[in-house]
Amino acid sequence: MTLIQRYLFRQISLPVVAACAALAGIGILSQSLDQLEVIVERGQSVWVMVKLTLLALPQLLSVILPIGLFVGALIALTRLQREQEMTAAFAGGMTRWQVISPAARLAVLVALVTLFVNLFMLPWAQHEARRQAFAIRTDLAALLVEEGQFVQGPDGLTVYVQQIEQNGLLKNLFVYLDDGKKVTTWNASEARFGRAGGVPVLTLTDGSWQQYSSNGVLNYLSFDNYTLDLTPFAGTTEVIRYKPSDLYLRQLLNPSPKLLETAGSRGELLAEAHSRLSSPLYALVAMALALAAILGGAFSRTGYSLRIAKAAGLFLLVRVIGYGLVAASAWNAWMNILQYVVPILAIAVAMRVLFRALKPRRSRRRRAGALKARTA
Repeated sequence: MTLIQRYLFRQISLPVVAACAALAGIGILSQSLDQLEVIVERGQSVWVMVKLTLLALPQLLSVILPIGLFVGALIALTRLQREQEMTAAFAGGMTRWQVISPAARLAVLVALVTLFVNLFMLPWAQHEARRQAFAIRTDLAALLVEEGQFVQGPDGLTVYVQQIEQNGLLKNLFVYLDDGKKVTTWNASEARFGRAGGVPVLTLTDGSWQQYSSNGVLNYLSFDNYTLDLTPFAGTTEVIRYKPSDLYLRQLLNPSPKLLETAGSRGELLAEAHSRLSSPLYALVAMALALAAILGGAFSRTGYSLRIAKAAGLFLLVRVIGYGLVAASAWNAWMNILQYVVPILAIAVAMRVLFRALKPRRSRRRRAGALKARTA
């Protein structure tokens, strides 16, 4: 790139990065608010909430990168055109393609980043998020403990905790177990869930144990420390069920019979695969429409609000159509080709507007005078 092209690339890329960062920040904030349920209702730590929020970031990036590119490019190009820096570049002998090449390179770079996110970061993050959600859903500490409530577990188990501290320490615990033959209770001033030898246990401190058998015998024991084995209550028949968005590209294109049973039909997986490959094209659509809105018409000192509104509306329409095609392609495999055709067609239309010859408009009076001169 020449010196002027490097300058244009820098002037366009900075607002694009700022717009993407702002949209990502809003998305992360929204995700963190949704994940508060993990702490409030599931009793998990703040670190688990942060981890789930960050794991949702690749999915956010695949959506916000084209939008951030479009918004940032419009801001940068409007400023450059209003300050007549683009006009100075044209006056210096640069062709239209030489002027827009920095923006085109930035769009290609964003498209490559989006493709990398779709093919590698997104499935890895979705896999980890699904496993973490499964672990939370099957966590004994979350299933058996609720502050100030009697929680009924499996096989006649009932647990009550007066207070749960942030570090996971349980205060004033009561455990009741009725297996049909005998009734056993535990009381402890403090307790904590953990694992010993690979099995889940509940470690009780400063408490007592009572057992009342069916023959009327009562046994009593006080203890400083007691380890309650929770293995009989930890069994679960649930398995992790993945969605098409959780799978890698090779799994989408060549799914195993097990994935077809759990993740979705072959058509749904194939539609998701083509969506991963075609969605980076919308970064090129965003930049092409932004360039067409600012440079695709005559210079205006009053701004380009109408042209920007038309470009934004067209970009929104094309993106919505793209999402609709993903859903429709799950049941009609031939429509997968349209996932590529629609953005390519939008790019072609925008480039046609950008490179069209700008013909000066003549007033009606001048046209009428020219027509009269021809007939005279």
